[in-house]
Amino acid sequence: MSGFKYKQVIILRVDLGMSEGKIAAQAGHAAVSAAEKARKKNPHWWSTWMKEGQCKIAVKARSKQELLELEKKAKKLKLPSALITDMGLTELPPGTVTCLGIGPAPSNQVDKITGTLNLF
Repeated sequence: MSGFKYKQVIILRVDLGMSEGKIAAQAGHAAVSAAEKARKKNPHWWSTWMKEGQCKIAVKARSKQELLELEKKAKKLKLPSALITDMGLTELPPGTVTCLGIGPAPSNQVDKITGTLNLF
């Protein structure tokens, strides 16, 4: 998304067959958790992102391995990220890795990791 200096990207696994409600809940966990990390460690990024309207993009991952590789890249670039593991109370077994939140962080940095992923 051009025009936004900061954004957050939520990467959701499409191989799990999660219901729409489950997807929404997991995306919410990733968004809040990653934003909290940014607020604590990168307060300027977080506050600017809040003022800009909290740009969020949802994209697809094909597997747990893909999420883990994306998380490793985010950590290498020192971007706030949150890997979400389900508690197993509804649709999925406990410990299932469902999604990853990256940012809020500078858009150009996030794009280095997620720019080629398909929109959800």
